[in-house]
Amino acid sequence: MIGTLYGLGVGPGDPELLTVKAFRKLKESPVIAYPKKRKGSKSYAHRIIDVYIPPGEKEMLGLVFPMTKDPDILEREWSQTVELVWDKLKLGKDVAFVTEGDPLLYSTFIHMMNLMKERYPEVTIQTVPGISSINGAASRLGIALAEGDDHVAIIPAQDDYEAMKKALVDHDCVIFIKVAKVIDLMLHVLRDLDLLDKASVVTKVTSDEEIIWDIHELDRVELEYLTLMVVRK
Repeated sequence: MIGTLYGLGVGPGDPELLTVKAFRKLKESPVIAYPKKRKGSKSYAHRIIDVYIPPGEKEMLGLVFPMTKDPDILEREWSQTVELVWDKLKLGKDVAFVTEGDPLLYSTFIHMMNLMKERYPEVTIQTVPGISSINGAASRLGIALAEGDDHVAIIPAQDDYEAMKKALVDHDCVIFIKVAKVIDLMLHVLRDLDLLDKASVVTKVTSDEEIIWDIHELDRVELEYLTLMVVRK
């Protein structure tokens, strides 16, 4: 028997936003896989589930994911990561891979799933949807993302003025993820379109480290990676 690989969305940060099904799969799976930081500190997803997993109850499998675009490094590191998970699955152990938000929306799990299908097609893979940071932000900010015939976009922010401007012009609501590294450019675009007061920025939404920023005080501020911007016209 080969174990099943589960991709579990564990929500945007608040442990109470874990779904009942994700909780059940956490309890049933003997191995919990999670993104691991090289320095050894717990990942965001690991911290979310900490309240539900007593120390020593599960086999915890920390996986390091390379933050690089070098294809040789990516291939080597991802190969090792997939093999670590396969080592557990081939013993008949189910593996629950936890990821913040939803496992099929800009998630590390997507690449894991695709590589596992390619190398070990005999593995059964199931996902449990999770509440995304986008939904969490809408709730915490009190912003309706869409109604009627509104057009909504989810866009990774990038250092491209014209592309970011077009996204805002073409949609009624835009959620920009990965906004931290280009916040100054985004503020520039918002000012040029007179949309600054229509924008909201939040870091680690719903978690106990959540910060809802004053949009007028973000010039040259260094933001954490888990920051997104919602612009609702």
